[in-house]
Amino acid sequence: MPYFATLGMFIVDEFAFLDEAGNPTPTQPMAPQIGGGGTYACIGARVWLSASQVGMIIDRGSDFPPAMENKLAGFGQEMWFYRTQLSGTTRAINTYRGDHRSFDYITPRIRITPKDLQGTRLENSTTLHFICSPSRASTIMSEVQQMPGWNPTVIYEPIPDRCVPEELDALVQVLPQINILSPNAEEALGLLSLPLPPSKKLIEEAAHKFLELGVGPDGKGSVVIRSGSMGACVALKGLPTRWVPAFWTSKDEDKIVDVTGAGNSFLGGLAAGLLVADGDVYEASFHASVAASFVIEQTGLPNISLTSGATLWNGDRPERRLDELKKRQVEVDH
Repeated sequence: MPYFATLGMFIVDEFAFLDEAGNPTPTQPMAPQIGGGGTYACIGARVWLSASQVGMIIDRGSDFPPAMENKLAGFGQEMWFYRTQLSGTTRAINTYRGDHRSFDYITPRIRITPKDLQGTRLENSTTLHFICSPSRASTIMSEVQQMPGWNPTVIYEPIPDRCVPEELDALVQVLPQINILSPNAEEALGLLSLPLPPSKKLIEEAAHKFLELGVGPDGKGSVVIRSGSMGACVALKGLPTRWVPAFWTSKDEDKIVDVTGAGNSFLGGLAAGLLVADGDVYEASFHASVAASFVIEQTGLPNISLTSGATLWNGDRPERRLDELKKRQVEVDH
């Protein structure tokens, strides 16, 4: 049985660069890239798991770039379940205007639901990840509950533009069915009407507020707030809040090339870490931080290679980074 499935999408990302007045800049045109929160979540899980343990559905049109299909195959062909879409592959435009980035779909979105997993190897996966509004999360969980014998560990990533106070009631309704809630820091504060910018104190306050609202069955779920270079805040009811460091921090500017997909890959790594760490969310978050570190080192997906039986990511071993990160945390604790 596969371990990790995501309902996130595959998207072909296109790019536009504008000045503050909205005029195209002379920036070198950027080729379309592999995108989509589901894709990056799968890659984060793949850092720690075999290809046969990870998977997602990809809606593929006749316009699907062959180079992208070849890149995906390098991570393990069995990870990707292609569905033919006559309407074409989902595409989006990332527009950079000064320091502001906007994201807009330029083709219709084709949402993936739990029932779409039926009849594939991903049916009844142990862990389920999805990215959506709190309102849609309830619909997804209702569908999961209608599938007999399936009780996955659920990792829910709220979609950024719906992390607003108006969605809090809908979030409260679905929280008892969520095992791990993981917004990023800005999203967490936005949902709870807490002030920006984020600080560790505010992030911890947000984590405790979510726990008080009742995360997980019997209130035994977890909150992991992804906080960029500050690391990740991990909160479980009845236990002290703990922080897991980011592998690359603001001191490592030369290593941080593009943070697109970092949060998604963190959660794929978190899901994988739960298996490796026997369900310990705090320990799993170290695996998550390492998975995200590979994603932000370049534009697009990291490179995977096999050398002397070891799987390397961007030429490095995830296990080496995990050891380094844990040693770093021990030094902070002492």
